[in-house]
Amino acid sequence: MSKLSIKQWAEEDRPREKLLLKGVSTLSDSELIAILIGSGNDRESAVELSKRILLKAENDLNRLGRMGVTDLVQNFRGIGEAKAVSVIAALELGRRRKASETNSRRKISSSRDAYDHFFPLLSDLNHEETWAMLTDRSNKVLSTIQVSRGGISGTVVDVRLILREALGHYASGIILAHNHPSGNCSPSPQDTHISKKLKEAAQWMDITLLDHIIVCGDSYYSFADEGII
Repeated sequence: MSKLSIKQWAEEDRPREKLLLKGVSTLSDSELIAILIGSGNDRESAVELSKRILLKAENDLNRLGRMGVTDLVQNFRGIGEAKAVSVIAALELGRRRKASETNSRRKISSSRDAYDHFFPLLSDLNHEETWAMLTDRSNKVLSTIQVSRGGISGTVVDVRLILREALGHYASGIILAHNHPSGNCSPSPQDTHISKKLKEAAQWMDITLLDHIIVCGDSYYSFADEGII
């Protein structure tokens, strides 16, 4: 028997129609991706192709979020640049939505609170980025800024830039954060050096470096918890 195309499926089983009839929450991850890519290839329907894409990412949307255009185009027949861009853009929107939910004037009371704040910004990246959270005297978030963006092994952090932003927001506290794409949470000598340098410089302006968080996927390292700062 020949394979049925999506158009030959029962209407309630087609991803777009299923969304309209039953609501977006009823769709599986593969069905949502199928809507984004629109069509499969000469061997697979859009849903089957989407299932294979997810399988490559170990059915983990965070892993899928780390894939680039080249990864999708080169590994999957029927995925061209336009389809790959659509998938990546949708995942980025989801990441930004999650990040925006943490950017309200929430109070940071622990290293876990800080990690939860930075997780949407840093967890999916395959390169290092450094961000700084600025807080008021009540440890409520004033702003979150990107400090640097680098390669797989590190970034260059400008302490003056962080302090300029802190002064501009009348911040009383700073929480620094960066990610380790390798998944190894151990701080490097450079990580420790920049923490101490920023702490000392901030003290001259009556600003406190509250913590430095290293995000390693589902785990993290806190300089404050470890007594380093």
